[in-house]
Amino acid sequence: MSIRHILLGLLAAGPSHGYDLKRRHDERFPQARPLAYGQVYTTLQRLVRDGLAEIEGTDSDGGPERTMYRSTKDGARELTAWAGQIAPPAPFVTNEIFAKVVVSILAGGDPETYLRAQRTAHMERMRELTALKTGRNADLATVLSADYALNHLDADLRWMTTTAARLITLTAEVDAV
Repeated sequence: MSIRHILLGLLAAGPSHGYDLKRRHDERFPQARPLAYGQVYTTLQRLVRDGLAEIEGTDSDGGPERTMYRSTKDGARELTAWAGQIAPPAPFVTNEIFAKVVVSILAGGDPETYLRAQRTAHMERMRELTALKTGRNADLATVLSADYALNHLDADLRWMTTTAARLITLTAEVDAV
């Protein structure tokens, strides 16, 4: 995810200071890793440097002085271009689970037991996400984020089932090389 473009998107709603942008990011993308304040301010400085945002002024609102940022016309154009770009599907997905299966075979381990344990972990995470998205206070962003993660976990589970069924052949291939 491009933090640069997410911040530009949040600035599209109007001028904001870094604290506000971090809070709004964490609210709008509840399943994403929360932004660190340092990351927000570093990204804002780069946006200003690149002419995509500018400092509108400062305010204190009874507290410490805060710098207000706003998007520029160039920033709005870049945001529009980025939002319209198709994210290319990866030709191969880096798969840590597959790597662990192969390493387990190479090391004389038990890849079948590993796959069962991984499946259990995936199922537990799926239960957590289902509870989160069906909770009383779940907003649409949370539901959609959970659905996205659930679909990916489901694909992993299908892959694990297929791989478990092919372990004898995979083991023979790995051992032959």
